[in-house]
Amino acid sequence: MHSLVSSPSSSNSPPEGWPSFGQECRATLKLSVPLVSGQLSQMLMGVADTVMIGSVGVVALGASTFANTLLAVPYVLGIGLLSSVSVRVSQAHGAQAPEDARQAVRHGTWLALGLGLLVLLSTAALIPLLPYFQQPAEVVEQAPVYLLTCAVSLIPALMTMVWKNHADALNRPWPAFWLILGSVLLNVLLNWLWIYGKAGFPAMGLEGAGYATLTARTVGAIALFVWLNRSPTVREWSPVRWLARTQQQGFASLLKIGGPASFHLLAEVTAFVTASLMIGSLGVVALAAHQVALTCIGTAFMVPLGVAMATTVRVGEIVGAQQRERLHRVLVGSWLFAVLFMSVSMTVFFIFGQPLAALFVGDADVVKAAAALLLVGSLFQLFDGLQVVSAAALRGVDDVKVPAWIAVLAYWAISLPLGWMLAIRMDWGATGVWAALAVGLAIAAVMLMWRAWRLLGVGKIPLSAQ
Repeated sequence: MHSLVSSPSSSNSPPEGWPSFGQECRATLKLSVPLVSGQLSQMLMGVADTVMIGSVGVVALGASTFANTLLAVPYVLGIGLLSSVSVRVSQAHGAQAPEDARQAVRHGTWLALGLGLLVLLSTAALIPLLPYFQQPAEVVEQAPVYLLTCAVSLIPALMTMVWKNHADALNRPWPAFWLILGSVLLNVLLNWLWIYGKAGFPAMGLEGAGYATLTARTVGAIALFVWLNRSPTVREWSPVRWLARTQQQGFASLLKIGGPASFHLLAEVTAFVTASLMIGSLGVVALAAHQVALTCIGTAFMVPLGVAMATTVRVGEIVGAQQRERLHRVLVGSWLFAVLFMSVSMTVFFIFGQPLAALFVGDADVVKAAAALLLVGSLFQLFDGLQVVSAAALRGVDDVKVPAWIAVLAYWAISLPLGWMLAIRMDWGATGVWAALAVGLAIAAVMLMWRAWRLLGVGKIPLSAQ
């Protein structure tokens, strides 16, 4: 890959003729809009499932929460691992090296397939062990079929992730967005048919939701693959022979970024998974409330996540073009967008937590508990947005190892022990777990922002800055 060269200038201002701060912000925003829209459409699938399964009953909602919690770990592992495709393709795009981009997406596709098959086998082996997770018995009883079906659906979901990252890194995000949105709408339609038994189909409840997710994700993956191979603007950057022999160097290049990036995301998501299991031990109402609040918080998070994805692409392109002086402006603009939106979501959750929770489920106890969690969630909105953007910027310059250890410190060394103490020893319940997660997010945000500002400035710092 191409290396950045240090600027002879002592100033951090780009040379005359390069984009101004306003132009950099507009470029980031232009790329962010379809990426945010894509993330929101993906989240819409989870929101639709939560609402439609929630109408079946609290136990069904708890079972879906339990299953999705278990699958969150491999899914996020995939997000981190396959984010390397965005980095390598954007760097290749900036350097005008199509063959590098082809190799990245082809090897990324094989990584996605291998990970998906491994997840499926691991999930099948986990089914007999579900009672040992100390969840409510009625939840464990309903979970297996839904869990296994969603595990199968991760295979097309992960491959879609690779191909979408490839398109995004080539600044062609809109076609992928429309195709994925179509699969989300298909999922909602199939949910309606198969959960409730409409148009002559049997009412399958929770199992129907699982089958709908599998079908929609498969159709979306096929559509995106066809577009990659037929689009005139993307085809020259896509492999001609997808089944050509792979190379160890191709996998190594992706794993250099994807391995530590996965470790970083896993440190965060496993903390949330452990928190979910901790909350599940408090009962069905607490678990259902956690799912409702997490869906609301997760939906808002898709906006800074989309900005973060755009930041990785833009930083990667600048790396490929060897124009380091532009990086600080891109970083500050991305921080600004994250702060502006998360300030709005913070206000909404703080004021309208209870009405929002009532949109998902009718149980009064669940609504009350979810509203309390959203109140806590409003407090960490700014930190959540700033930490994800900062980590994404660092990923664009191949800095992934130190951010991963920052995540371990913030979430595992601080959040989880504090959450256990607040929830169990001090009897704060689910609210205590969420308060501890807020502390971890704040610590991660401050440390990642400081590192991003230092490493993206002008200076002789290698791409693999450790």
